[in-house]
Order: sequence, then structure tokens, then C-alpha cells
Amino acid sequence: MTERKPPGVSFESWVDRQIREAAERGEFEQLEGLGKPLASLDTPYDEMWWIKDKMHREGFAALPPSLALRKEAEDTLEAVRAARSERRVRELLDAVNEKIAAALRMPPPGPPLRLSPFDIEEVLAQWRAQRTDGAGPATAG
Repeated sequence: MTERKPPGVSFESWVDRQIREAAERGEFEQLEGLGKPLASLDTPYDEMWWIKDKMHREGFAALPPSLALRKEAEDTLEAVRAARSERRVRELLDAVNEKIAAALRMPPPGPPLRLSPFDIEEVLAQWRAQRTDGAGPATAG
């Protein structure tokens, strides 16, 4: 724990001494980003920077629920293209289809959803065609 600033010593020199002693002990040598410029050094100042950073770190989206679900559906299709088995394709599509069906029953606030559940067999046929065109045979398991 850091000691208290002694009376009669200026704050700046006390802080400088604490930093110098920590550097001499090697406490700064394993810090992430050591020797690299700050990522946000050249970006314009934004009063809400800390809120945006916190939301990004916590995985919160600033999108309305309907747009977030549209984005999730797009991301699911990307994941389907990279899937290695039909079982994984079905798992991905089932999960997003459940969310889409729930959103259709109880529309979320925000812009219209404009989504319908994916036809799993149709998407699987496209996935199989993609796999046989360039990536080798499709796997069923």
C-alpha cells in the first residue's frame, strides 16, 4: 500500500518519488501496452468517452433491440458460413430463430424488425453447396 504524503513535502515531488521508486523496483515492466502510444491519443475529445468505453468492455450495444437482432441474424449467417458441421449450422440457426420468433410475437421497441425465421433446410442446402464448391465435402455430424 502506498504511504501517506509526509507533511512539508510538496505533492508533486512526493508523487514523482513514488513513481521513480516503483520504476526502480521494476513494477512498470510487465504492463500491457508498455512502450506503445495510447490508442486514443489522436482521436478528438468526446465527453462520453468513458461511457462508450464501458459499454464496449461490457458488451452492451447502443442499438435498439430490433436493430441488434437484425445484426445478430447477420452475424449468425457469417457463423453459419464458417461452421464445420451441419449440427453446428442447425444449432446456430435454431438459436437465432427462437429470438426472431419471440420478437415477432412481442415486437421490440424501435424500428420494424423486418425479419422472419430462417428456413433451416434452405440455409443448409446453401451451406452444403458452398462446402462442395471449394471447401471439400460437407459433414453431417
